[in-house]
Amino acid sequence: MVVSTIRPALHRPKIRKFDDNVAKILRYEAVKKRFELKVIKFFKRNSCKFRFFMTWISSVESFGDRELLCVESVFKTHPNGCLIIASSSLDSRQGRLILMPFSDMGFKVSAMTPDFSYLLRSTAAAAWYNRLKRGDVNPGEISLGQNLSNLLRIGLLYRFGGIYLDTDVLVLKSFGELRNAIGAQSIDLATGNWSRLNNAVMVFDKGHPVVREFMEEFAHTFDGNRWGHNGPYLVSRVVARVSGRPGFDLTVLPPLVFYPVRWNRIGGLFEGPKSVRHSKWMVAKLRQIRSESLAVHLWNKQSRQFEVEKGSIIEHLMFSSRVVTNSSVFE
Repeated sequence: MVVSTIRPALHRPKIRKFDDNVAKILRYEAVKKRFELKVIKFFKRNSCKFRFFMTWISSVESFGDRELLCVESVFKTHPNGCLIIASSSLDSRQGRLILMPFSDMGFKVSAMTPDFSYLLRSTAAAAWYNRLKRGDVNPGEISLGQNLSNLLRIGLLYRFGGIYLDTDVLVLKSFGELRNAIGAQSIDLATGNWSRLNNAVMVFDKGHPVVREFMEEFAHTFDGNRWGHNGPYLVSRVVARVSGRPGFDLTVLPPLVFYPVRWNRIGGLFEGPKSVRHSKWMVAKLRQIRSESLAVHLWNKQSRQFEVEKGSIIEHLMFSSRVVTNSSVFE
């Protein structure tokens, strides 16, 4: 009797080739750069009253005027704040040149290549990330960079605590009164309760249990083929599940605070006045935003195609957000 000693090969999902920016993030160079110490030193050296984080997983060339405007708005409203942009592409000579106008004015901003291994250490997300690097995770059809950004933002908040902002969030007022807060994107008109949250703006203390739950959920339910599943829908699932549980304290803010306009209606903020009736609506909407909103999510994926028309709501908000006099955003 002959017993075969040939073992079947382990099945691995078919993985799409990573683009250059994602591939660079998956390497180990960040560990050698001592990301943890760089972040701690940056915050300690600058005595930061507010800790802001952004992520940028696209190319340095694609970091444009819209993104720079949102960076401006952070320092316009929080001049004593500090901003770290977790990005391998911006952590470069060209990236430093892009951010130099802010540094020259004394604002504290730095781009740093993130170290996922450190940020996710001792969490369920660490095992998921290691499987991804080995090719044992199918990233799906949705941009892997987008999903890595979803993971990176919660890793940053978990390790350091602070305020996370998407690069298309225009800040209008100080976040000084916020602590452990997330914004609702929409509400149920029948009940008045939130129906969906969004992860474009999040404020959490270091090591907050809700953020750890976000990381657990990401690792256990990752799906790269469903838009928003690992982002807005993820935070919605977790908050709904832990709401009211001891230790999971957080505040869910109404849509007007960060999302005063739905994604499919953002074009209305870019239009100039078309008629007397439209002008009245614009005045009322601008007054509402200035009164009740701390920030405005510009929904860049939908709004990049729109020009900023003269007299539009966005034009008014943009001018009030400027701190760099030679900005080309309005040209």
